[in-house]
Amino acid sequence: MSESKIAGLHRMLENKEISCQELTQAYLDAMERDNGSLNAYVTATPESALETAAAVDEKLARGESIGLLEGIPMTLKDNISTDGIRTTCCSKILENYVPIYDATVWKLLRQQNAVLLGKTNMDEFAMGSSCENSCFGGAKNPHNVNHVAGGSSGGVASAVGGHLAVYGLGSDTGGSIRQPASFCGIVGMKPTYGAVSRYGLIAYASSFDQIGPITTNVEDAAIVFDAISAYDEMDSTSQGRQGEPVCRTLKNDIKGMKLGIAREYLDGVRDDVRQAVEQAAEVYRSLGAEIVFFDLPALKYALPVYYILACAEASSNLGRYDGIRYGYKAESYSDVNDMIKKTRSTGFGEEVKKRILLGTYVLSSGYYDAYYKKAQKLRGTLVSAFSDAFRSCDVILAPTVPMTAFENGHAVSDPVETYLTDICTVPVNITGLPGISVPCGYDAKGMPIGMQIIGNSFEEAKILNAAWQYENAARIYKPSDFGVKL
Repeated sequence: MSESKIAGLHRMLENKEISCQELTQAYLDAMERDNGSLNAYVTATPESALETAAAVDEKLARGESIGLLEGIPMTLKDNISTDGIRTTCCSKILENYVPIYDATVWKLLRQQNAVLLGKTNMDEFAMGSSCENSCFGGAKNPHNVNHVAGGSSGGVASAVGGHLAVYGLGSDTGGSIRQPASFCGIVGMKPTYGAVSRYGLIAYASSFDQIGPITTNVEDAAIVFDAISAYDEMDSTSQGRQGEPVCRTLKNDIKGMKLGIAREYLDGVRDDVRQAVEQAAEVYRSLGAEIVFFDLPALKYALPVYYILACAEASSNLGRYDGIRYGYKAESYSDVNDMIKKTRSTGFGEEVKKRILLGTYVLSSGYYDAYYKKAQKLRGTLVSAFSDAFRSCDVILAPTVPMTAFENGHAVSDPVETYLTDICTVPVNITGLPGISVPCGYDAKGMPIGMQIIGNSFEEAKILNAAWQYENAARIYKPSDFGVKL
């Protein structure tokens, strides 16, 4: 049976096999040793981490019990606000920004004495699929540092996959949790839109963005999801988790469960990736599940719909970075308009500027009806198509990414193929559905392959249970050579 890393460390702390300060120091030492190779962290927080660890040790010394996440070393993507800790979105325009409030997800974890090791690398403003659009340089893949960690939550995936954190929180706008988790051979979960508060998440595209866990195993993803999926009045779209904690329903028998595979999800996917997903389907058959193939023709609209709508929202959301209110400001300028132009031109990276321009274009007079309005209608078509699909199956199986992690620099030499890495993940964000990526194999070079399990709205328990059953039966996960070994 697959072992929860969080539960295992929790047991060690309670049994006093290791102190929380010793555990935290082990991770800090590993960061000091290995972050130069992985470039996962952009800001380390050793003092506050050890301070929290000392508080946990004091509780244990008094004989008090501790929560599952209490004292467990973790990390946050650098677009999640942390009071008093630099939060840059890995952009020059926010290079010295220090928030004065906590994101709700961090507030919830901090109240549980989670040990924050630091903030992790990402594509600038979460725009990218390789983590190379970061002003700090890209995070590296812990299975082979000559390959990217994926994006945009590449730093979290690199840190967790490289054992420089037990778990982390990332954000997923078009696949930014699931894609790097797939590339790094770990688990990444995008919850239903509204299940986890977005308050304190620096926005890319507000109707797509969702915070979720990145872990080494499915049970840990369930534990973290339970901890952060609370209703929040500070987020107007928040609904919180629906039903009982998902950990209580994990490990249920899936005999008779119907797993759907849309043929369109397998089109254009590399042969080894498709074969790995098909082999995973056979594992499910052996567990008593039924595999149902079906057509989902609306899937062809997903990528253009995503890039039109997400860029339109980004154009609006990033309008606030003008050099007047906060963040980077151009040093020399002739007037206010020149200052704003120079600040935005030099403060934003090329990919961010490209998406702002595209978003501004589709929202402009004369093009709004042709692009933005049409994309919104097609978004509704996709929502209906997935709703229909769930009438014939319980969950949907698909590749997470059509390929494995590409080599460093490939995103620059072939940007179109880089955009296509989102083709399997963006439908979940367009429709607001939950999805989870789990390792399902390795390519000829030893790079991980990920499988995606998609569920209906607020059915996180169902996808986590299906993922846990596969993980436990297939035992695919292979640890990297980096980080802490406990």
